[in-house]
Amino acid sequence: MLIPFLFRGFRELSPRIAFKALRLWVWKGLFALRAFKHRLKKGELFPPFLFFALTGACNLRCRGCWIRSAPAPDSAGETAADVKSLPGEIPFDDVDRAIREAGKRSVYFHTLLGGEPFLYPRLFELIGRHPECYFQIITNGQFFDVETVTRLRRLGNVSPLVSIDGLRRTNDDRRGEGTFETAIEGCRELRRQKLLYGVATVVTAENIDEVLTEEYVRRFIDLGAMYLWYYVFRPVGNDPSPHLCLDVRQMLDFRTRLLRLRRKMPIILIDTYWDADGVAVCPAAKGLGFHIGPDGGIEPCPPLSVCRERITDHGGDLFRTIDGSRFLRDFQRFVDRAFTSPSLSEKGPNAVSDAGRGCVILQHPQALAAFFREHEVADRSGGDLCAELEAAQQRTSHHLPESEIPEDFWLYRMLKKTLFFGMGGYG
Repeated sequence: MLIPFLFRGFRELSPRIAFKALRLWVWKGLFALRAFKHRLKKGELFPPFLFFALTGACNLRCRGCWIRSAPAPDSAGETAADVKSLPGEIPFDDVDRAIREAGKRSVYFHTLLGGEPFLYPRLFELIGRHPECYFQIITNGQFFDVETVTRLRRLGNVSPLVSIDGLRRTNDDRRGEGTFETAIEGCRELRRQKLLYGVATVVTAENIDEVLTEEYVRRFIDLGAMYLWYYVFRPVGNDPSPHLCLDVRQMLDFRTRLLRLRRKMPIILIDTYWDADGVAVCPAAKGLGFHIGPDGGIEPCPPLSVCRERITDHGGDLFRTIDGSRFLRDFQRFVDRAFTSPSLSEKGPNAVSDAGRGCVILQHPQALAAFFREHEVADRSGGDLCAELEAAQQRTSHHLPESEIPEDFWLYRMLKKTLFFGMGGYG
């Protein structure tokens, strides 16, 4: 797997693009991780990377998405320009200052998302203003015309992550008719211009048998993707679609298939759910990355649109705001308690007896709602997140005690212990 992958990189990537990724993403990421661990020893809270949801606007309405955007795509006369004018985006000066503040703590890797980040009016200006940073853009892949990809190539310090949730029928059933073919055409243009890009796939009960196969992975290898990032579906938002959640058997199947594919396929297959020993991890609870919402609120993770602090607090001193946040610190303690306290864990679909961390959204939604109410959070979800969590059923997460499956390939064990793939750290 490793040698064919390296050969692919040599043949399919622009040397300039590859060099920038190695220097800004990998090399600087190692220093970000070291600085993060040093802060942990001092009791300081500041992550090694950040998510910025630049805008709440989106041109799609995917089933099960936590982003609530309006108007709906079938509204009469709606165009991309109409969507751009929707409220809810981080002011340019605020996000620019936050990136500079993060750099003071050796944080140079940022994920840009939305909504749809390509609807953020000054996206290219933001990336170009920070050549010292590396940006990953999570996008629905509907905007990759020749001009857009050419601008990304000129910048060089960006890796698009294209969201595709299965082959044509499966993907379009969730994301909308025609979205698969448009995204695939975008991938072809990214390949033609030799950009480093990946594909993000949400694993659901409906698509698990399709997206965790050699045929599916090979499809994107042939399209030039260098990494494939798998996410577990979470039922949050306007259309939670809980029937898409994985059950215990499917979660174990997900893990087993992932390990098997990693040993065979010349592409990096990423998850953020298990450490090198196969123990469940919650990146937010480990302080690895917080989510900045479209209004500038600092949220625990992307699906949880609640906050107590904003990036403009304390005159924009981001370290002071995050490090001094009782809410973010208490969230870490809450997750630990949720998966070790018998009063919480014994009622879940998985018996829990160790310190592994799963997903509290799935396994402890009522306790999570109570935690948010206790902290009197500002709800930025566009609905009533606490009420939705209180009404939700407990479901399986990636925490599978006594069924952990360790990484069985030395390369992935090393990556998990050093880079965590997203510039955090498990090791």
